[in-house]
Amino acid sequence: MPRLSEVIAALEALWPPERAESWDAVGTVAGDPDQQVGRVLFAVDPVRETVDEAVRLGADLLVTHHPLYLRGTTTVAASTFKGRVVHTLIKNDIALHVAHTNADTADPGVSDALAGALDLRVLRPLVPDPGDPAGRRGLGRVCALDHPLTLRELAARAAAR
Repeated sequence: MPRLSEVIAALEALWPPERAESWDAVGTVAGDPDQQVGRVLFAVDPVRETVDEAVRLGADLLVTHHPLYLRGTTTVAASTFKGRVVHTLIKNDIALHVAHTNADTADPGVSDALAGALDLRVLRPLVPDPGDPAGRRGLGRVCALDHPLTLRELAARAAAR
């Protein structure tokens, strides 16, 4: 079974932390680099419900898109929402790793996955990464539909998936 540090290295090869926006908070929030990782749960937000699901599933690592902390904190008291999340993770030996804007800018990235789920054809990044000569990395995606849809139809497609 791989160690957390090995899994994190693989994640950071896909989504390099140096590609995150300067204001973003990506990386490992909690976890022992030497702990074994046999099960990983991917989620959008590190909220109590997601952490409870990780506990139920016996996950060793929770990878979320959105950060638990965007700014510094003065407490991780269990009486606070975010403190309770941290306490639950640590008590259950579950690591937390965040890949946010570094996963957004990747090629392929989060926006590509969303476009694929909605059957959209990716044309280019909305905000291109100036460090990418191929012009494929960047925030967001400009996409095209294969045939016209109303906004209601597109929303229904998204809701169905």
